[in-house]
Amino acid sequence: MRVGIGYDVHPLVPGRPLVLGGVRIEHPTGLDGHSDADVLTHAVIDALLGAAGLGDIGTLFPADDPRYRNASSLDMLRSAAKLLADAGYRVVNVDCTVIAQEPRLHAHLATMSANLAGKLGTVDVNVKGKSPEGLGALGQGAGIAAQAVATLEEI
Repeated sequence: MRVGIGYDVHPLVPGRPLVLGGVRIEHPTGLDGHSDADVLTHAVIDALLGAAGLGDIGTLFPADDPRYRNASSLDMLRSAAKLLADAGYRVVNVDCTVIAQEPRLHAHLATMSANLAGKLGTVDVNVKGKSPEGLGALGQGAGIAAQAVATLEEI
């Protein structure tokens, strides 16, 4: 068994869609980034790559590569899952937390879990939403962060 930890954070800005776990959420601001800036999916990718010892999301999908401009992070996750399988690993489970003052995410968590699990070929993806309770930049609504822990096994 191998374990990896992932983390990502992006600022919220006007004029961008808000995408988390592949779910487009109605909100006046969205996450700023080179791809769709889906912090949840990015954290999962980093946790998976870390568990396998295969680098990180920035190495696999560089921000200066025009191929990933506005790219779907779920497509990037599917590519990372293939890389894991080719390296001889199977995803056992993934546990994630999205940290956001707003919007409230409860109504979207099951769909986020299903989207991530579908790209990984597993049903054991748990997504939770937590509020920073008004503390710090995240608590002031300046951005959204996500953490993920992934467990892999060699096949």
